[in-house]
Amino acid sequence: MLKLNAQELRNTEPTQEQVKAVKRRPIYIILDNVLDTYNVGSIFRLADAVGAQKIYLCGETLTPPNPRIKKASISTWKWIEWEYIPTAYEAVVKLKNQNSKIKIVAAEQDKRSIEFDKYKYQLPLGLVVGNESFGVSKEVLDKCDAIVELPMYGINKSLNVMVSTGIVLYEIIKCLP
Repeated sequence: MLKLNAQELRNTEPTQEQVKAVKRRPIYIILDNVLDTYNVGSIFRLADAVGAQKIYLCGETLTPPNPRIKKASISTWKWIEWEYIPTAYEAVVKLKNQNSKIKIVAAEQDKRSIEFDKYKYQLPLGLVVGNESFGVSKEVLDKCDAIVELPMYGINKSLNVMVSTGIVLYEIIKCLP
């Protein structure tokens, strides 16, 4: 395992050849009005870590270049493909129109949800994560093929959107052949 010190970690500037050499998985992350720029930047890092194909930044989600996204992403926003789309619903429709085999899964607490580790993930896959206060919008949930949630056993009833996204993304890649 590669271990980097703090300066090496924050000064990553890959070459175009290094970026092209990364094997990207057909995983698309859709941010539905994620407002905290540190969460947005951290999700760019997660996308890079799991080899996701693309991030869709939707609604009021801020986009790069943004100093706080840059800092939290440690510049991964420069080599992770991303696109701004006005609504997460439009992003879901776009993905489904591009590939009829794609499954759209939302990470959200909902009466229809199942535990995140009980769902049978398959690629291509779109993962929708939502606003820190209000979650994934109802119209998007209604358009999803599945809704997964992380069980909460304590008093607190939710996790940070970046933390939840990371847990679900690593479950997705763990389940792949």
